[in-house]
Amino acid sequence: MQTSVKIKIRDLYFYYRTRTILENISIDIHENTITSITGPSGQGKSSFLTVLNRLCHNMDGARVHGQVSIDFGNGFENIFKKEYPLPELRKRVGMVFQTPNPLPMSIYKNVAFPLKLAGYKSQDGIRKKVKKSLEHAFLWDEVKNRLTDDARLLSGGQQQRLCLARSLVLEPQVLLLDEPTSSLDETSVQVIEELLALLKNRCTIIMVSHYVDQVKRIADQQFVLRNRKLNKV
Repeated sequence: MQTSVKIKIRDLYFYYRTRTILENISIDIHENTITSITGPSGQGKSSFLTVLNRLCHNMDGARVHGQVSIDFGNGFENIFKKEYPLPELRKRVGMVFQTPNPLPMSIYKNVAFPLKLAGYKSQDGIRKKVKKSLEHAFLWDEVKNRLTDDARLLSGGQQQRLCLARSLVLEPQVLLLDEPTSSLDETSVQVIEELLALLKNRCTIIMVSHYVDQVKRIADQQFVLRNRKLNKV
């Protein structure tokens, strides 16, 4: 059964300095699905993800034209309107990068960090949200007795799931994943794929991947980015 549209992208162009990276992209992304973005290296797949949470605005020389509208529950809102609050967008649209980037602090503090940035004060509430996020990331049972350990001591697969937990702790409605399994062993890849299949019941997932077999296994909608164009498979 077709789900409702979560994200509407219309006439999107992305420029980096003198280069056109993305050109005239107009697509719909449905809620509670996994949408994959594949294509040759260097085509702008990661840049496309950064447009969806305006992380591209941190790039010197980056410009965006067009419209990205997301329905967060009160109708579609254009996230590129000047008055749209960036901190609110980053709560609603989480992102996990290709290389795990645990912060130089404990496992617990890594996951709690976004909550503290967002102004959460209740320590009991923070503890409950951290536990819930670690459970959703299939990591709680592995770390519940070592929450004060340095997060950088975790294995690669565990670090990636920790980063997922850190992104999930704010309960985003959209989750952006940039090659989330590229540096992981086969067992860790399987765990992450099982996790994503469950997570799409809670949020809309957009994933960049080079792995055709992975895309076939878990993606509900597939696009290929080539020559600045994004086309549905």
